Amino acid sequence: MRNWLDRITAAAAWLVLPLALLLFAQWPLRDLLHAGSRQANDIAQWVFALYVALALRHATRADAHLKAPAVWHGGWHRWRRLGHALCVLPFALFVLVSGAPMTWRAVVALESFPDTFNPGYFIIKCAAWLMALAMALQALLDVMGGEDTAS
Repeated sequence: MRNWLDRITAAAAWLVLPLALLLFAQWPLRDLLHAGSRQANDIAQWVFALYVALALRHATRADAHLKAPAVWHGGWHRWRRLGHALCVLPFALFVLVSGAPMTWRAVVALESFPDTFNPGYFIIKCAAWLMALAMALQALLDVMGGEDTAS
């Protein structure tokens, strides 16, 4: 399971390229072509949502989160399992359960962006649910499997 999640998050890392391109393209689209900048922005939003949803799991797996120095020097790794069991896993499960109906409704309706009515807003809601799923799976793996982190 851990290798499968690692492959998914490694593939998601490539989303940063279209994200950068879309964000960069907004200015020339708006100022030179006078068209398409809002569509580029909307697509960039859902690419960013997917990217962050899986990047958070990857940062957790790689133990690359920013931490206060006192916590880091005080033996962070000793508390990792407990933190995942008491904080990450319950919250991720809460988001999965409480967010499932909203996410499902957004997918079924193919919800559009409220300001532009461009399609794809449902992808942002799916990304939030995907982030909770990835974090729950990673927390379960960390609680059951020890301190194995990717380097």
